[in-house]
Amino acid sequence: MNRSITFTAALAMTLTAACSDDSVTTPITNPPPPPQPTIVTATGDITTKVTDFRNLLGASNGGTAGEQLAGRREINWDGAGANPFNNRNDFPAAFFNTNVKSGAVFTTAGTGFRNDSTSFADIDPSYANEFSFFSANKIFAPVGSNVVDQIFEVAGQPTPALVQSFGIVFSDVDIAETTTIQLLGKDGANLGTYFAPVRSDAGGLSFIGVIFDTPKIARVRITLGTGALATGVKDISAGGTLDLVVFDNVIYGEPKNAF
Repeated sequence: MNRSITFTAALAMTLTAACSDDSVTTPITNPPPPPQPTIVTATGDITTKVTDFRNLLGASNGGTAGEQLAGRREINWDGAGANPFNNRNDFPAAFFNTNVKSGAVFTTAGTGFRNDSTSFADIDPSYANEFSFFSANKIFAPVGSNVVDQIFEVAGQPTPALVQSFGIVFSDVDIAETTTIQLLGKDGANLGTYFAPVRSDAGGLSFIGVIFDTPKIARVRITLGTGALATGVKDISAGGTLDLVVFDNVIYGEPKNAF
């Protein structure tokens, strides 16, 4: 018998047997899922949850210029430096990285920003009974829009930055899943949209905070209810058709150089 034919036949039988052996499998490995962020929410008496969120981020770095090793920054609108802009529609978009060096710049498709100590009653008298503050006694909103973006920079510098965490206090959230924070990465990647809880009591405050494992948030899009404040425009709880929402304290991780 031709030896080459015998060898070929034997090899074919071996390969067939190997292919039909169900006990031999190649393991399929999937990459582990990315770490999920820690989410902190509260409504009603939000003080404890806000304190918990602050503690998770670390000590406040205040308005200290330059990138700090750790800790957090916080905006509460109540400092004396903001007084010249109170109850006007021209609050400086970069105030919290120029006047106060906290690494935050705001943008909006509206006509400006308003830092208000009257619960926005100067815009419409009905608002005096709609909005309350978390830290006394000023609150904030864009003018002519219900959407505002917060962009991060190294404190006191025009250098793009990333933060690990972001939290915000809202006032008067009446409709579920309309007041949101959308977190965006360095290249515009969507890191998730998170909903503020509906108010649960007359105080009207709600809180949402998100913490990632590393700094990755370059920008936050804040959507306030379903419409903008304006003269003659009433909140849904006052007989209007829109859910009008404003915000108070903004708390975020130390801005880190994005490059």
